[in-house]
Amino acid sequence: MRRDLFEPEHEEYRSSVREYLRREAVPHYDEWERDGIVPRTLFTGLGALGALGFDIPEDLGGAGISDFRFNAVLSEEGAALGLMSAILGPALQADIVVPYLLGGNDEQRTRWLPGIASGTTISAVAMTEPGTGSDLAGIRTRARRDGDAYVLDGAKTFITNGINADLVVVAARTGDDRHRGLSLFVVERGMAGFERGRKLDKIGLHAQDTAELSFAGVRVPAANRLGEEGEGFTLLTRNLARERLSLAVSAVASARVALEQTIAYVKQRVAFGAPLADLQSVRMRVGELSTEVDLGTLMVDRAIRDVNAGVFTAVDAAKAKWWCTELQGRVLDACVQLHGGYGYMREYPVARAWADARVTRIYGGANEVMKDLVGRSILSGR
Repeated sequence: MRRDLFEPEHEEYRSSVREYLRREAVPHYDEWERDGIVPRTLFTGLGALGALGFDIPEDLGGAGISDFRFNAVLSEEGAALGLMSAILGPALQADIVVPYLLGGNDEQRTRWLPGIASGTTISAVAMTEPGTGSDLAGIRTRARRDGDAYVLDGAKTFITNGINADLVVVAARTGDDRHRGLSLFVVERGMAGFERGRKLDKIGLHAQDTAELSFAGVRVPAANRLGEEGEGFTLLTRNLARERLSLAVSAVASARVALEQTIAYVKQRVAFGAPLADLQSVRMRVGELSTEVDLGTLMVDRAIRDVNAGVFTAVDAAKAKWWCTELQGRVLDACVQLHGGYGYMREYPVARAWADARVTRIYGGANEVMKDLVGRSILSGR
């Protein structure tokens, strides 16, 4: 199905991203997967391309362009080259962290955004805690006001970029109200009491550093609070829509690439004296999968247009996130099956993609939570 989302300038940018990733990432990807982390040079290289700061004003090192199509290109090219676990960290910085910092005051933007745009500063968002999962209102990390600072105590887990991060946007409780009692703080590398725990050993996404973080009496200057005290829940829910769209874009791109690889495989793989593609059951399954991927592509393309138009809602994001990641799971599972035993071998890209994809139905808000959010919105009329 023909796509009409991208303009020539997006395709020109796509070519630059693809060339950079082929040259600087593909040859090293196996090493990064073994190490469980990407080098900081990946961020600075992408920063030099402008990939980390499209939304950031030009006077702060960005492009000053509010166009999520550019953001989508990085995720799509990462999927096309089988680099999803390497691209996840930079995409998080560009798609998720930047909006939080753009919402800061002038001093905060001047202090942090140039490094974010250049990739010399690596960032993370710390919401999830042991025992809270997708329940943002259940956050128990606390920040107590003490003069011109807050004293932060608590623990976070499953934090993307947790080892590499220089700045961490931390959600903490400043009051007892489940929603109005949350605030956001930027914790900086080197602050006393801020410690990184285990680099977590995951089923997939091996090149992505995912970590536990702990905060024991960390004194965070009040100047590092984002927004007003008690405004954290509002800021989190506002920015989660863009995060969930980013996950949907990556999911559909991953499914599309896996299907293309599988089509090439069944055309050349011979079984019982003929290519697998000659079997009617294989042709029918490929037809089903291709149709589903087209539907997912239409969904994310419309969502990207709505983001650019300023009409994309939290409910739209929840729909896109759960449906596209479920699509990704179905397509990749079918592609592994069509590869047979080779689909279970990590030397085949489809095997890595299948393992990397399982978490997408969990992080960014578990799909069960997304469906409930959509249903509550419909039934409440809001």
